[in-house]
Amino acid sequence: MNRKRILVIGVLFAFIVAAGVTLTQLRDTTGNLAMGGVPVLAQDQSVNQAITDSGQAAIKAAIAAASPAVVRVDVTATVSVTDPFNDMFNDPFFRRFFGEPQSPQTQQRRALGSGFAIDYAGQKLIITNEHVIDNADTIRVTAPDGEVWDAEVVGSDKELDIAVLKLDGDTSKLPTVALGDSSKVEIGDWAIAIGNPVGMSYTVTMGIISAVGRDLQKPDGNGYYNNLIQTDAAINPGNSGGPLVNARGQVVGINTLIARQSSSGVAVEGINFAIAINPVKDVLDQLVATGKVTRAYLGVYIQDITKGMEKTFGVEAGKGVLVSDTISGSPAEQAGIKSGDVITKVNGEPVGSTDELISAISMKPVGSVVTLDIVRDKAPMQMQVTLAEKPSEAELAANTPGGKETNAVKKFGITVGSVSSATAQRLGLQSPGGVVIIDVDPGSRADWAGLEKDDVIREINRQPVQSVDDWNSMVQNMDDNAVLMFTIVRDGRTYFVTLN
Repeated sequence: MNRKRILVIGVLFAFIVAAGVTLTQLRDTTGNLAMGGVPVLAQDQSVNQAITDSGQAAIKAAIAAASPAVVRVDVTATVSVTDPFNDMFNDPFFRRFFGEPQSPQTQQRRALGSGFAIDYAGQKLIITNEHVIDNADTIRVTAPDGEVWDAEVVGSDKELDIAVLKLDGDTSKLPTVALGDSSKVEIGDWAIAIGNPVGMSYTVTMGIISAVGRDLQKPDGNGYYNNLIQTDAAINPGNSGGPLVNARGQVVGINTLIARQSSSGVAVEGINFAIAINPVKDVLDQLVATGKVTRAYLGVYIQDITKGMEKTFGVEAGKGVLVSDTISGSPAEQAGIKSGDVITKVNGEPVGSTDELISAISMKPVGSVVTLDIVRDKAPMQMQVTLAEKPSEAELAANTPGGKETNAVKKFGITVGSVSSATAQRLGLQSPGGVVIIDVDPGSRADWAGLEKDDVIREINRQPVQSVDDWNSMVQNMDDNAVLMFTIVRDGRTYFVTLN
C-alpha cells in the first residue's frame, strides 16, 4: 500500500514538474503564454483573420450573385427649356416695353441611371427609378458583358418612384437577381450598392444600414418618399435605380436619393437613401398588368403615437396612429374622422405605425368599405369608411392644408394658405399659427424682397397674424405699394423682411 502511494506521488510530482517545465518553455518572446506550442496572441490573430476572411468571402459572394444582373440605363428625353429672362418679362412693367415672353422651347436631354433584371413569371424585366425614364423618347439598356437592348416602359409609378422595363430582343443570357425581404433589414447590416455612378459602369460600394423607415419630401416638393432605407454606402448620380443588396446577394432596396447638404446649407456625407423593396413587390403585379398603380385613399394626415402622448390621447406609443388633419372632401372627412382621432385597427387588424396604416389602406380595392377602430377623447368607437382612389401627388399638394386657399386675399404678389398641424409638422414649426406662403409671383415686390414658398408669415408691421382671416383683414385695404415689414419663420429661424 505504501509502495502504491509512493508510486502515485512520484508520478504526480513528475507530471507537475514536466508541466511546469513545459509551461515555462512555451512562453513566447513577448511573454505571452503559449498553449500547445501556439502563442495565445497568434491564436487570437488567427481567429480574427478567419472571421475577416469569412466576411470578405460573404461580401464577394453577394457581389458575384447580384452584379451580373445590374444594368446601365441610358435615356434620351425631350424637355421644355424656358429662357431665364422670361420670369422678368412676366412683370407687367417689362411686358409694356418688351411684349409677351417667348414660349418655352425644347431640347434633348440625356440621362444615365442603373437598373437590375428580375425573373417575373418566366420573363426578364428591368426595375429602375421612374425619374430615370421620365419623359423618355428612347431607352437603351446595357448588360455588364456589353450586350445592348432597346427597352420600353411596361409600367411606372411616381409615388414609389419605380418603373418596369421590357427589353426588345433575346434576354436568355441576362442573369437575374433575387428580391429580399426589406422588413428584415436592421441597422448595422451590411449594405452593398451597385450601379453606374457618374458614368463609371458597374461600380460597387459598401457600407452599413444606417437607419430604416425614413420619410423625406421629394425634390420637386410633390409628396414624400416613405419608409426609405438609409445607408452610408456611397451613392452618386448614375446610381439611381440600381440595387441595394444585402450580404446574401438579395435586393433589399432601390438606390434613389442622395443628401449632400442640410436644409441650412451645411455639407453632409454618407447619407443616402433607397426605396424599400417590399412595397415594390406589392405593386409589381399591377404595374405589369395595367402599367400603373391604383391605390385606395383615406384622406388623412397622420403621425405616430410617441412617448408622452398616452395621457393626452389615451393610447400607448406604438398602439395606434394619430390623425393630425383630414383633407377636404376626402373619404375620412365624409365619414366624420377628426383631427386628434387615433386609428388603432383596420378591419380588426392592429396598426401601430403610420407605415402600417398606409400599407393597410393603400392595398385595399378602391370603393371597398373598411371598419376603423378609433379612440376619440380617450373613448373607443368604430367608423366605416368607403375608400376612394388616391389622387396624384400634384393634386394632393394643391389640396394640402396650407395649400391654395380660395378665400385668401392675394397681395403684393403673394398667395398664402393656413398653417395646419400637418403643415406645421412638415415645416418643423413649434405651433400652427400664421399663414404659409404658397406662391410668390416672379418679379413681384415680395420676390425682390426675398420672400419664398414655405415662408411662414407671423407678423405684419409687428402685428400678429394667426390665420388667413387675420391676413385678409390686415392686407385687403392696403395700398399695393405700401411699405411694410413681415416677420417670417424660415427653416426654424425668425427673420424680418421689408417690402420697400
